[in-house]
Amino acid sequence: MSVIEHITELRKRLVIVVVFFFLAVIAGFLLSGPIIIYLQHTDEAKALTLNAFNLTDPLMVYMKFAFIIAFVITSPIILYQLWSFVSPGLYEKERKVTLSYIPISVFLFLLGVAFSYFILFPFVIDFMERISNKLDVNQVIGINEYFSFLIQLTLPFGLLFQLPVVIMFLTRLGIVTPMFLSKVRKYAYFVLLVIAALITPPELASHLMVSIPLFILYEISIWVSRATYRKSQKLRFEEENKK
Repeated sequence: MSVIEHITELRKRLVIVVVFFFLAVIAGFLLSGPIIIYLQHTDEAKALTLNAFNLTDPLMVYMKFAFIIAFVITSPIILYQLWSFVSPGLYEKERKVTLSYIPISVFLFLLGVAFSYFILFPFVIDFMERISNKLDVNQVIGINEYFSFLIQLTLPFGLLFQLPVVIMFLTRLGIVTPMFLSKVRKYAYFVLLVIAALITPPELASHLMVSIPLFILYEISIWVSRATYRKSQKLRFEEENKK
């Protein structure tokens, strides 16, 4: 394909994603209300009194959830369009294998969000409450601030848990190798420590709760990359012999 044909193909994929995202936003607005009400009645939220400091705060929360839900719903479409764009450069068996990455990616995203919400988030809320009680501070929590904090703490984990799939995909494309990942391990660990520090409160236990799973994810990514690299090399060797 020429450069113009590549650009045309990319535009076609983007149009499909935009149309599906627009439809998903409509669904997001329908689902946001019940989800927000459910989250307001969880143990973490019940211990707090959520307030609206501005007239637009409830609307802002509603819109944030609508767009997040739309993104989650559209994510398989986005991944499929990405796969469709790069698949012509892959062998037939590679196309089938990489297509299977899509449900794995969605599962890992939901797993990361679940880990953050059910394990890390209650710990952080409890830590913040203990600090407030120790300082004799009466917390007045805004509903927009509460849900913004919840989103900022949970969504990054959904993305970080994509690391094995991203590494697997990049290894299939020949962009990274397991040897390279092993070589830069100490630098990767440092970056992961910084990321963990940015998304957790300044407290050692919560920092370790984030850092250790990220290190495990990186090691899993190296193992996945090795297995993918061997299969890719074998497949390309077989395809070359056929020619």
